Amino acid sequence: MGFRVIKTAAASLLAILITDALNIPGATSAGLLAILGVDVTRKRSVRSISARFFASVLGLLLASLLFYLLGFHYWVLALYILLAFPAISKANFKEGIVTSSVVVFRVFQGEEIGFDIFLTQVELLIIGLGSAMLVNLIYMPNSEGAMIEIRRKVDGLFATIFNHYALTLRDPEHIWDGKELIEANRQIDRGIEEAKRASENQMIHPDGAWNIYFYMRKEQMENIQSMMHQISQVYEQLPHGVLAAEVFDQLSEDVMSEGYTGKAESLLHELEREFKAMELPTTREEFEVRAAILQLCHELDYYLNISKKYKAPTAKRMVRSS
Repeated sequence: MGFRVIKTAAASLLAILITDALNIPGATSAGLLAILGVDVTRKRSVRSISARFFASVLGLLLASLLFYLLGFHYWVLALYILLAFPAISKANFKEGIVTSSVVVFRVFQGEEIGFDIFLTQVELLIIGLGSAMLVNLIYMPNSEGAMIEIRRKVDGLFATIFNHYALTLRDPEHIWDGKELIEANRQIDRGIEEAKRASENQMIHPDGAWNIYFYMRKEQMENIQSMMHQISQVYEQLPHGVLAAEVFDQLSEDVMSEGYTGKAESLLHELEREFKAMELPTTREEFEVRAAILQLCHELDYYLNISKKYKAPTAKRMVRSS
């Protein structure tokens, strides 16, 4: 927000100075138009300013016709709104409704219509919106550092979650409030928004690496929550659970690594082989717990397959991540 305020002030001042230097009446109006044109990303700025400009020209043409035929009366303004707003929306310039209203109301206040008035308003639009676009294109905050920090938080939360899973498998009486699951979801959503913003700021050859990473974590988060359901059904300690805990121990380390180590995957495959070699359960309770652990192994396998499918970004390159 702080950067946007600074950009808004710079764009408004630039528009006023240019308008005043060219001796065009209405310098403050150009400054107001610049304020309306400042946006949060470069691509969004181009779309928004284009919509504002064409909406204003369309509204100005319609208003000029109404004022010429019907005069400068308040009810004519109401008629303008009834006619112009739907037309502007239908023309896919909805973002420019407010900007067009500012221009039309300025013309109404002057109670004069003509080619010179029309040309002056177009000049103010070009200077005001153009100043906003120039400032937007020159500088946008770099969100790379923020995304790296979010990634570290997400990876750390995943590691903590896996540690708690391992503790629960070794000791079903282990108490955990699961707050890391909620925080991980929040950080992933935050990362997705930051990644979208970063992509919107890259006008040429946008890099979608961070989008891939955070959507990968989003998919894995759903998988982790499914694991939680299976672990909740492990109500007594079994050797199978202890072996599964070792996989989570390894995974809690692997998730912090920039490279896909494959260690957790090897442990999981070894566990699956041992499962097949073990004797069948002798009690209903053992059957239920072993079934939950077996399903947990399937969820783990799915999680690791997601890691191998996608590539997670670092600041400068893409690497595999568990």
